[in-house]
Amino acid sequence: MRNLRRTASGLATLIVVPAVLLGVSSTASEAATTLTVASDGSATYRTVQAAVDAVPAGNTSRVTITIKAGTYRESVVIPSNKPYVTLEGLGSTAAATVIVNNKPASTAGTTGSATVYVQAKEFYGKNLTFSNDYDEAANGSSQALALALYGDRARLGNVRVIADQDTLLIYNNARAYVWSSYIEGTVDFIYGNGSAVFYACQIYEKRSTGGYLTAANTPATQTYGFLIYKSTITGATNNVTYLGRPWGAAAQVTVRESSLSATIKVAQPWTDMSGNSWKNARFYEYKNTGSGATTNSNRAQLTDAQAANYTPQKYLAGSDGWNPVG
Repeated sequence: MRNLRRTASGLATLIVVPAVLLGVSSTASEAATTLTVASDGSATYRTVQAAVDAVPAGNTSRVTITIKAGTYRESVVIPSNKPYVTLEGLGSTAAATVIVNNKPASTAGTTGSATVYVQAKEFYGKNLTFSNDYDEAANGSSQALALALYGDRARLGNVRVIADQDTLLIYNNARAYVWSSYIEGTVDFIYGNGSAVFYACQIYEKRSTGGYLTAANTPATQTYGFLIYKSTITGATNNVTYLGRPWGAAAQVTVRESSLSATIKVAQPWTDMSGNSWKNARFYEYKNTGSGATTNSNRAQLTDAQAANYTPQKYLAGSDGWNPVG
């Protein structure tokens, strides 16, 4: 994994996104079992991890873990033998229920730094915040993940995912559908070798000196990486933010029909990484708007015919025809 140097400053303004499902379909039986968590002792479990531990190994139906509004300072691991787990915040907004820790990769390792590490398939997170509040500006440069998704067919609806460097990892060729959510970071804060769709999301670069939204490591044999679709990208400062850079030589990212603010580096919103040239990567745009959107020789645009193959359904279908979009 990479060791990137950077400084961080500035705070994002919270954008609360309505908790709408936007036609998302379920898998397995919703709420077949419900476990409750409250740090004040008013529920069955005081910690999220205790509730996860109570999920039977090899479960074949959905287990919903409801979490009372509050702050839960802990690390949570959902192992691969516990699929179909839902974490649902019970607060009035996603900001009301927060799972947070501050472990950096420099001491805990990359996945060990993740506040929530999902190894299991069919994970669903809704109406809560995943946060890593490790402060790189005060403590030194290090990855410090809020959420690591290693399990296939993950869904995140009306969540906030907040950290500095490497906020959200989609790895192990996992697929993820993220909608009506807020993602914040500084460097490579959406990254990995999986396939993910970000629909109707707010994405915020909080570092005043800018950074890189994505660092895809898409295998050359994999058609789809990350799709940012009908979303809004903003930042703390103008003309300093890159849409991405290629962690792997064949990195694939498409930004389409999204609003790009003046934070985007208009002349060239893609750059190189670790010897990989952005010019050889599969970076595309399509019908973006806003002061950070334009067309030039450094910004490859899909044609209408090409865009038909870069939809949420195409990104997530895989070999099993998964369609969480509806």
